[in-house]
Amino acid sequence: MTRLAGIDCGTNSIRLLIAEPVNGGLRDIHREMRVVRLGEGVDATGRFAPEALERTRAALADYADLLLAHGVSRVRMVATSATRDAANRDVFFAMTAQVLGRAVPGAVAEVITGAQEAQLSFRGAVGELDSADGPFVVVDLGGGSTEVVLGDPENGVAASYSANVGCVRVTERCLHSDPPTAAEVSAARDMVRLLLGEAVAAVPVQRARTWVGVAGTMTTLAALALGLQKYDPAVIHLSHTGFDELSAVCDRLIGMSRAERAALGPMHPGRVDVIGGGAIVVQELARIFAERAGIGELVVSEHDILDGIVLSIA
Repeated sequence: MTRLAGIDCGTNSIRLLIAEPVNGGLRDIHREMRVVRLGEGVDATGRFAPEALERTRAALADYADLLLAHGVSRVRMVATSATRDAANRDVFFAMTAQVLGRAVPGAVAEVITGAQEAQLSFRGAVGELDSADGPFVVVDLGGGSTEVVLGDPENGVAASYSANVGCVRVTERCLHSDPPTAAEVSAARDMVRLLLGEAVAAVPVQRARTWVGVAGTMTTLAALALGLQKYDPAVIHLSHTGFDELSAVCDRLIGMSRAERAALGPMHPGRVDVIGGGAIVVQELARIFAERAGIGELVVSEHDILDGIVLSIA
């Protein structure tokens, strides 16, 4: 069987999926995530920090070893929000060409637009959902940006918008204390409301019937709402969380100290510092979708842009 790979390099994490195409879908061979915080400080400086580039290079070198070990014939690596913003992105591309080229000659990262990111996220997220529950509003909440995508499986994406707001960006701009002060949280909510307002002005979310959330902030919130003692993708995938419980989980996280968040069983160490910012984004999204579309729950999917990347080369 042909083996393909997708790599998603975002502001906070770099992720790998190796899979085989099967009947229009994918069979996972290997799926992995590393928190490398590539976008650390980019919002303030406009440049990648040398230590962030080195963390990313080390993770990518391990991924190249896995591509070789699993006999991957084609790979697509996409870079999103932080890379679009960084002045020294050429250094990043040269590094990816060197490291990936060892496993798949000619491979190099590509920067995708917010619209392309939205398309790939949507395709990955809705593949297993019942089309009768559509139209879907898919939200990919990353470190530096949040993609809001409206569509259905039959007709694809109807509208999308990439908002410059994510868990890392909110945290670095507003949430400086441990735990955050009331003033910091208020400033973060104002920022999130403004930037998400631009998204819902561009995307007619009132047409949606189901909200699907993807990426680590969303799935971690779902794990906590489910009361899991450790992160379990099989339980989390396609789980439903009502807005009352979702908001309660978000409030607890926002008010916690770093040590308290780190002690939570499903919490990945790389999300401890930034998930409070993500929780503020999720609360604002829930308010918008309840008011505009009458939606009352969040459905989370473990399948997201990473699956969409591999499907795009299948």
